[in-house]
Amino acid sequence: MLTLDKIYHAAFVLKKVARKTDLIKATKLSDQCELYLKTENLQETGSFKLRGAYYKISQLTDEEKRHGILACSAGNHAQGVAMAATQSGIPSLICMPDGAPISKVEATKQLGAEVRLVKGAYDDAYATALRLQEETGATFIHPFDDDQVIAGQGTIGLEILDQLENPDAVVVPIGGGGLISGVAYAVKHLNPNVKVYGVQAARAASMVASQAEGAPITLERADTFADGIAVKHPGDLTYRLVSEYVDEIVTVTEDEIAAAILALLEKQKVIAEGAGAVGVAAVLFDKLPVRGKKVVCIVSGGNIDVNILSRVITRGLVTSGRNVTLTIALADKPGQLQEVSEIIARCGGNVVSVHHDRGEANMAITSCFLKLGLETRDQAQIDQIKNELTQAGFQLVADRV
Repeated sequence: MLTLDKIYHAAFVLKKVARKTDLIKATKLSDQCELYLKTENLQETGSFKLRGAYYKISQLTDEEKRHGILACSAGNHAQGVAMAATQSGIPSLICMPDGAPISKVEATKQLGAEVRLVKGAYDDAYATALRLQEETGATFIHPFDDDQVIAGQGTIGLEILDQLENPDAVVVPIGGGGLISGVAYAVKHLNPNVKVYGVQAARAASMVASQAEGAPITLERADTFADGIAVKHPGDLTYRLVSEYVDEIVTVTEDEIAAAILALLEKQKVIAEGAGAVGVAAVLFDKLPVRGKKVVCIVSGGNIDVNILSRVITRGLVTSGRNVTLTIALADKPGQLQEVSEIIARCGGNVVSVHHDRGEANMAITSCFLKLGLETRDQAQIDQIKNELTQAGFQLVADRV
């Protein structure tokens, strides 16, 4: 059973291995609320998962340790288990989905674990891990549906209340539900007036669907670049704890997550992975009733694969109105490009790419498509450029990323 005493005991055990991560005031992110970031991305393994994994392993019996450790993970739990097992002198095998970021796979190996890649998503890796447990008798460390793991994650709630006096709300990412279960349990028992909000990726909203159904359900797909919360089925224990202690759960889109990652990087110099940025995305895109409130967003991890970071930044630039491609139908005659360029320059836009397309089958023989890539300030500036081009007689065909 999860208890407040167990969470305090976890905090005591974790003193020697887990950082008490900084709570920083994010003055540049939002003018709608007093926003703080709990920077679990700066944890030893780059995410909060070390807390639950280490505490769980620290409580194993000698008999359980002798059988070795088995786990499944999209990447962050894997690193926490690998580090904790290695420090305890226990061999570990981690099943990971084959789509897990290479950086997380390699980091898990470097921390001393054996990795087995499984075709599919996290839930497929989980099924394989359960089969291997039956075959080997290894001790399984569940990433979220375990009271000791949840207690470890709940230490974040203790730290938040110690670091900030009377917060109004704590915003927490949800995948399987272990983090929010622990945080909500700790926060609500110590200060019931604090709202606890959960955030899921819209394309992997298993907890939202389960709450609507009234029981844990399994999604057909969990398709989001926020791999740390791409869980098709929440835990049974976490479902009950979320039902009891969490005030509201909302979802954010892939574009909103990308915009939040960009905002954290550019304005606060904080690197977050997709799962770590969903709470900030919910605040930035007004998904929660937090205007004028003192709000803490847990940045749960920073292990984003550098191979996709550039794509995420590009998507974030588009979503926030900082980057746009305009396609304009032109009469193919001298002076047209100059006139378009003058309008864009007058509006303060910056042209970064130009492409003439004379081969479009649907255009007139004497016409062409002009595709311009622009750097812009925000959506209002994009709208101004479009309006002035239209007023000058130019035909906008489409906006494209």
